[in-house]
Amino acid sequence: MSDRITAAETLVAAPPAAGSPHVDAGDAGYSKDLKSRHINMIAIGGAIGTGLFLGAGGRLAGAGPSLAIAYAVCGVFAFFVVRALGELVLYRPSSGAFVSYAREFMGEKGAFAAGWLYFLNWATTAVADITAAATYAHFWGMFSDIPQWILALIALAVVLTANLISVKYFGEMEFWFAIIKVGALVAFMLIGIFLVVTQHPVDGHTPGFSTITDSGGIFPVGMLPMLLVIQGVVFAYASVELCGVAAGETKSPEKIMPKAINSIMWRVGLFYVGSVVLLALLLPYTSYSGDESPFVTVMDKLGIPGAAGVMNLVVLTAALSSLNSGLYSTGRILRSMALSGSAPKFTGRMNKGQVPYGGILLTAGFGVLGVGLNYVMPGEAFEIVLNFASIGILGTWGMIMLCSLLFWHRSRDGRVTRPSYRLPWAPYTQIVTLAFLATVVFLMWWGGGVGRTTVMCLPLIAAALVGGWFVVRRRVNDLAREREDA
Repeated sequence: MSDRITAAETLVAAPPAAGSPHVDAGDAGYSKDLKSRHINMIAIGGAIGTGLFLGAGGRLAGAGPSLAIAYAVCGVFAFFVVRALGELVLYRPSSGAFVSYAREFMGEKGAFAAGWLYFLNWATTAVADITAAATYAHFWGMFSDIPQWILALIALAVVLTANLISVKYFGEMEFWFAIIKVGALVAFMLIGIFLVVTQHPVDGHTPGFSTITDSGGIFPVGMLPMLLVIQGVVFAYASVELCGVAAGETKSPEKIMPKAINSIMWRVGLFYVGSVVLLALLLPYTSYSGDESPFVTVMDKLGIPGAAGVMNLVVLTAALSSLNSGLYSTGRILRSMALSGSAPKFTGRMNKGQVPYGGILLTAGFGVLGVGLNYVMPGEAFEIVLNFASIGILGTWGMIMLCSLLFWHRSRDGRVTRPSYRLPWAPYTQIVTLAFLATVVFLMWWGGGVGRTTVMCLPLIAAALVGGWFVVRRRVNDLAREREDA
């Protein structure tokens, strides 16, 4: 099999989906090796990532127990986004996911913007993940003397190698990564509940509601800090859309996707909100910090031999899992863009394992820049990239909801047929979600610091998108004419 697939060859190989007039150039050439258990665990893994395992520590220290409210609110909107994407997937499964839907409903300009915003999301998230992995590794004495940037480079190299083998291997890795993450969180929550019920002291504190009330209540530093950490909480949900991308490489998405997406809501409530509440009950919010996973902090304070090390290994797994997912999804998205002319040609190439290695390598290349960031400013690397990743996430979610809204309008005109699995309360759900996303951008600016600097970079991001479109538009139009003539 050749490692290059042209747009024309792809279109011949990819018949239109039933009920959809649109054919995406990037949908052919993939194996359909992802099974139900893979998709379900990918959905779980997407809802449990670095933002919870590492980010919750600093957020708890900054906002106190009110962080649980922020997780709950953001979780509801994350569910709306993935439910909207799920409806589009059931309408027409595509490995290009929302980029493919943006192309159908908003034209090539919309697809270009959606794809590169998603790339911004995952390119910066990759930096956050390797930074988190290096931070976790420093927990063990054997790695404490190794510079953070070297550990970050090792993490990137290991995950990149694994991601290039095949989608089946990726699915298996994510399956077991998710099993480890869920198992660890369940174990932690059982231990936490036992400690609260038995009033067993943790670092001299008696677990329970008194831990919250004696430390200033739910809003110990006021409501404003809770609002300001919302952009960081949004980052925690960054991978929920991953199951929509993976749907293009499974044989029966109409059977698998609804169940996987519907289960996200209770997972959010149980794992995110539940674990943050338990963390607040076990120790005062001032006991946590952004330099260490809050779960590791609790285990360390308990003094159980080896417990903190085991939990640290789990959160290291979570960071590597997130990095693995980012390389996977951007590879598929960039290939969809490349075959329509919106991304560099080499990102459309596939290897013998039917893996779009060009896009994966491009994302990994930005990860290497992240290694350099870890070298220059190891202390601020995570916070800087988290803010830029949040902009990418907000842009991606916004594009998904815009596609969903346009899809709803076309269904009203009779041009498309909505599947039975639908986003409830449309179009109001899309409008409210878009308003929420705009509010988060405002809060980032209002909070000052790195967040305000990031928002002030939005005109530069917009200018880059506009400039990039003028660079590629001729090639995009040429390929579009080729497809029409084929």
